[in-house]
Amino acid sequence: MGEVVKDVQKNLNASILNTDQQEKLRQFKIQTRINNETYLRAHPEVDEIIGDFLRHLLVKKPSDIREFAADHFSSISDPSDSVSKENSETD
Repeated sequence: MGEVVKDVQKNLNASILNTDQQEKLRQFKIQTRINNETYLRAHPEVDEIIGDFLRHLLVKKPSDIREFAADHFSSISDPSDSVSKENSETD
């Protein structure tokens, strides 16, 4: 089993990439960070959602964080749902 783990780690090692592949990977990482930053700046509500989650997490200190996160985020109402409900109520 130990050899399998070593093989996987070797395959994941970026140093086995040639120079061109390493540069493409570097550019991909840079572009991904730029895209993420652009998205977060265009959607400030994400910061509020994450802050709200962290506050609840620190207050409640659940034993199963994954289950807590699933429950927390599944309970958030979709803004498009409220818009469609408002539109159907006014019709």
